Amino acid sequence: MTAIAECTIIVMTVNDFIPSSLAEELTVFLALYVTYLPIPLALLTDSDGTQSVYIAPEAFKVASVEFGEDIQFWEDALPGELTGKLSSLSGAKVLLVNEEDPFVAVNANALVAGGYQSFATRQNSFFASYHRGPKGWEYAMGNFAQQVHPLVDSVSLTIKRINSSTVDRFSLPYRSRFGSASKNFTDLPSYLENNCRATKRTNGHNLYSADFSALEEAESISYFQQQAPVNPREARQHAMNVILDGMPMSDIELPEELQPTMPALNESYSVAQFYLLEDNITGVLALGSFSAENFTIFGQSLLNGLQELKARGATRLVVDVTNNGGGYICIAHWLHRIIIGPKYTTEPQAGLDTTIRAGPLARMIAKKVSEGGDPDELLYYNPIQWTNASHLPFSEPTKWFTPTVKIINGHMDAFSPRLGQECQPFSWDPPEKALFDPKDVVIVSNGKCASSCSLFSITMSKRDGVKTVVIGGKKDVPQQYCGTVGGQSTGFSTIDTEIKGITWRLGFGIDDQNEPEEWQDHPADFNFEPTFDNINNPTAIWTEVSRKIFPSSPFFQVQA
Repeated sequence: MTAIAECTIIVMTVNDFIPSSLAEELTVFLALYVTYLPIPLALLTDSDGTQSVYIAPEAFKVASVEFGEDIQFWEDALPGELTGKLSSLSGAKVLLVNEEDPFVAVNANALVAGGYQSFATRQNSFFASYHRGPKGWEYAMGNFAQQVHPLVDSVSLTIKRINSSTVDRFSLPYRSRFGSASKNFTDLPSYLENNCRATKRTNGHNLYSADFSALEEAESISYFQQQAPVNPREARQHAMNVILDGMPMSDIELPEELQPTMPALNESYSVAQFYLLEDNITGVLALGSFSAENFTIFGQSLLNGLQELKARGATRLVVDVTNNGGGYICIAHWLHRIIIGPKYTTEPQAGLDTTIRAGPLARMIAKKVSEGGDPDELLYYNPIQWTNASHLPFSEPTKWFTPTVKIINGHMDAFSPRLGQECQPFSWDPPEKALFDPKDVVIVSNGKCASSCSLFSITMSKRDGVKTVVIGGKKDVPQQYCGTVGGQSTGFSTIDTEIKGITWRLGFGIDDQNEPEEWQDHPADFNFEPTFDNINNPTAIWTEVSRKIFPSSPFFQVQA
């Protein structure tokens, strides 16, 4: 782990107090760092049913392991009798943040943080959570304790510690650490050369002259797709929908005592881990991403794992997609199909019909392609990649992109004709029958389920009636079980390669089939309120969800 350096210069401070020429250099350097506090927060429900903000009970355990001897900086920063007693803050009730109600800070962060539509989800992002990564269980510090560019140097808290009758007030400074994706530098030229060099992963390239081995070079620090690492060749071959964020994926380990203690099934692979709870009838699929290093192995492991759960006696299924940023579109279709089985909601279309933005430049590219400009059938604008609204190949490829015009917010916008399914036949043989009844399946998340994760959750919920649960969230704020499903969004490299735009493809809605699904509502069925006994403990959460959701009388707060 790289040593921590004190964060005394931030973007706001730079712009206010030093010459603009130096400020520009320091501002870009800051992109290399991630900034922390050692006290992640949690929203917990007390025994009397009231909700309050606390310093996470596991805060010191996480911070001491992650920051090692550098934790002493914060120990020394505590005033008076608190000096050297950072561990005593864990589990403390937070009364004020910067002299205001804690939710003033929560809401201020929600106004500027993250790419999720739901205000409730952006609120939840303030707090600590867990995530299944490709190599193990990970801990997300939350936007209070982990930021890219904090707008202040420190934060003041008023708290009441466990078993204390007094109220403590103190300030803690943020500290910055060199990011795991950052490359060492000594000055601005070496910074730009080592960290900002244009590559075929960051900029566009000619697919007819590209050396695909070049796509496997190291990622740029700005390449913050919220998914597991993927094979660049497979990422080009299979459509992907994943959220981007200014924050890299967390690699902080979830404390061992919070990790599942029962062994994962042998069929588990990377971000997909299978468990059988102690009741021997509830299976769990913990799915941290819809992407994994090997597309083929990933898809097969999902089928094998679910079949093994059935073989061991599982009759109901919890799918945990907490902090799942999306991934391969066809993995989302595939998982829906194998859980629900062959029926009108999964065959021939297990996802959403879509439409492509068809502006003047896009129409010119499509016309050129239809005239033979893409002989190797590599481009997304080639009709060979798509089916029509009847899920059949286009009979007149030269006319497949004839646009229709919609009025959106008073402006005309052109779209392609309706496009049908894009994943079937699948790369794997699907089972002949459903593996689980929809009424015996529940999808669990903290609302941070985006892109292909949204695609899976929405189609499972709206088409097949699968129940949804959001972990955390303020009682009086409606919770959304997922974020935007953009049909297909792109990063700059793909935009530059084929000039398509950011969200160039939209998925048609289910409730309103004539409007994009991302414009429609996705309220969770239930809200799970964490307590001291189960916060950030996946097994405890799954057990409670199983106990309270599957009986005929639910115990959770049912959302209106």
